[in-house]
Amino acid sequence: MTQADTEAGTGTGGPAGTAEGERWRHWQESWDRQQEWYMPDREERFAAMLDAVEALVGTEPKVLDLACGTGSITGRLLRRFPGAAGTGVDLDPALLTIARGHFAAEPRAAFVTADLRDPRWTDALPHRSYDAVLTSTALHWLRTDELRALYGRLAGVLRDGGILINADHMPDPATPRINEAVNAFHRARREREKAAGTQDWADWWAAAAADPVLAEPAAERFRIFGDPVAGDHADGETQSAAWHVEALRAAGFAEARTVWASPADAMVLGLK
Repeated sequence: MTQADTEAGTGTGGPAGTAEGERWRHWQESWDRQQEWYMPDREERFAAMLDAVEALVGTEPKVLDLACGTGSITGRLLRRFPGAAGTGVDLDPALLTIARGHFAAEPRAAFVTADLRDPRWTDALPHRSYDAVLTSTALHWLRTDELRALYGRLAGVLRDGGILINADHMPDPATPRINEAVNAFHRARREREKAAGTQDWADWWAAAAADPVLAEPAAERFRIFGDPVAGDHADGETQSAAWHVEALRAAGFAEARTVWASPADAMVLGLK
């Protein structure tokens, strides 16, 4: 059954400068820092994503932030485009608690709890159609058949001329030596930064679980996804950028192509 819990402009937080506002700002920023440890080019991909939004659907888009986490894309979207509106969708109760708190005073942002594997998850959305669907470093949590089905459903929530952009881990199996060299380079960098005190995925979740306000949603998150220390990506699968392009075209997108890439990740865009 789809879990639906939509909130717009409300939450447990408060405006910036208050104790509650500072709490959620801290958690939002610490999430960004932890993610940047894994992806130092994270802001570059966000900038390329929003450039594509402006180029193809304009400066006042209605955007679905898919697997939104703490609302990283939504925050950047609203800062760049004052006339935009964002709907964040996720299943993670801890990350959604942070998102709702951080955007509590922001009427342009709404957040929905839904399982993207549920065929009827789109019933929980506050709008019937969107100009753009944006997602980053999230859909590799899904298995291949689940992602194919999701692309088909997303085609159904986009207006004609709307776009879907997915930035994620998209390794190319045709370049194994390049892949290994890049992976080794990034492992060495992360090890140096970890030794200097950088917080990793497991550390961040341990800190969240110890926070009195986040302890309960973090515990629920662990029940849904597993223990972050033990590793909770076991069921997901990654595919090449070429596979994503083919899957988007098969799902009914008129055009699809890679629009940004790093040695390890890529961003594909589908135009309906």
